[in-house]
Amino acid sequence: MATKPNQRPLTTVTDNLPLQALIKESQQRVEKMLSHWLPAENILPEELHAAMRYSVLNGGKRVRAVLVYMVGEALDIAPEALDGPACAVEIIHAYSLIHDDLPAMDDDDLRRGKPTCHRRFDEATAVLAGDALHSLAFHILAHDPAIQSSDHKRLQMVTCLAQAIGSRGMAGGQAIDLASEGKTLTLAELENMHIHKTGALIRASVELATLSGDCPLSHQKALDKYAKCIGLSFQIRDDILDIEADTETLGKPQGADIARDKSTYPSLLGMSESKRWANELHQDATQAIDIIGEKSEPLSWLSSYIIERGH
Repeated sequence: MATKPNQRPLTTVTDNLPLQALIKESQQRVEKMLSHWLPAENILPEELHAAMRYSVLNGGKRVRAVLVYMVGEALDIAPEALDGPACAVEIIHAYSLIHDDLPAMDDDDLRRGKPTCHRRFDEATAVLAGDALHSLAFHILAHDPAIQSSDHKRLQMVTCLAQAIGSRGMAGGQAIDLASEGKTLTLAELENMHIHKTGALIRASVELATLSGDCPLSHQKALDKYAKCIGLSFQIRDDILDIEADTETLGKPQGADIARDKSTYPSLLGMSESKRWANELHQDATQAIDIIGEKSEPLSWLSSYIIERGH
């Protein structure tokens, strides 16, 4: 495929001090707010609350929360108005990982380098912790006093997140994934699965940020295209890391997708073509948000960061 005009070079993540500072600031901010919203371990039922805190506060790059804050930065939205949406998407992500790791799903023992929730506690507690986190995310969107949007926009936020994680979003993608083990998917089928399983919550992260302030329709459309592109590039990079990275770097068993006989982008396209496509998606993402101007630069950096992870 021919090189596109006006391509932006990949930002080298380790050398990008402004990006590192923005990511760290966003991570620290959302960690503080997550701890605020999560029930304390000494509140009944203690074991359930301990499992919830263990699963949410056990590390992670907080890419979805960072995305919320960076979209807000591009749109001049105060960080305080974004804390609730950032916490909601991270809590939903944590709930999905708890359930994905269960014996009935992927049956994983490690997550972020630590025992998975059902290994650290027990299977029943893990199921309940996921359920409770799911509920907490919507409670935050409905009740966070720092969200200054109108009641109509707050309802739109709740609807956005609900659609992103239901049968036509994340849960549906996981169902397709489970049904696809041992099968060779077409590229279109694989992309459809990950649009739902991974991409839907990333798109929701962007939309929740746009709903937190006044965002022109043209910017909404540009940011949604950006979100679609980075959602897919995020999954391609995950598939690559499952092969190239070690267990310590991944925080979960290396080669898990191969062991489960799952279709991945490298298995269908090869490694070099998968990397080329991830880079092309980065170019599409950054070009989509040119309309925002210079304030979109951190979002361009974040797109680079997504496909450079693990280097």
